[in-house]
Amino acid sequence: METSTKSPTPHIGRKVARMREMLGIKQEALAHDLGITQQAVSKLEQSPVLEEDRLEQVAKVLGVPAKAIENFSEETAINIISNTFHDQAVNMNYRCTFNPMDKMVELYDALLKEKDEKIALLERFLAERQ
Repeated sequence: METSTKSPTPHIGRKVARMREMLGIKQEALAHDLGITQQAVSKLEQSPVLEEDRLEQVAKVLGVPAKAIENFSEETAINIISNTFHDQAVNMNYRCTFNPMDKMVELYDALLKEKDEKIALLERFLAERQ
């Protein structure tokens, strides 16, 4: 009796997800660099097939060749990452999702409001004592 071993269909989306996870890149960071939403990245990672140009874009953002994603396997993953990982990839995952100046203004406004509330409370306290 002859048995045929059917090779599993490559699921490019899962390979992208696994490569992204191994590089320590969040979906939000990948989405930002691709100019799409985090939900679109999630959908992309669930897709069994990707268009060639989209795969090239993802590979460029991840800092790996497109062929590395297509041929990705757990066994060779460590070699791929060690050969393509560079100093810039360390900072790739840090994407400020807010404007720091806006946060400072927000904090300053909150402090001013708190100061005004304390002054009003002290004025009421003094008025009651007189």
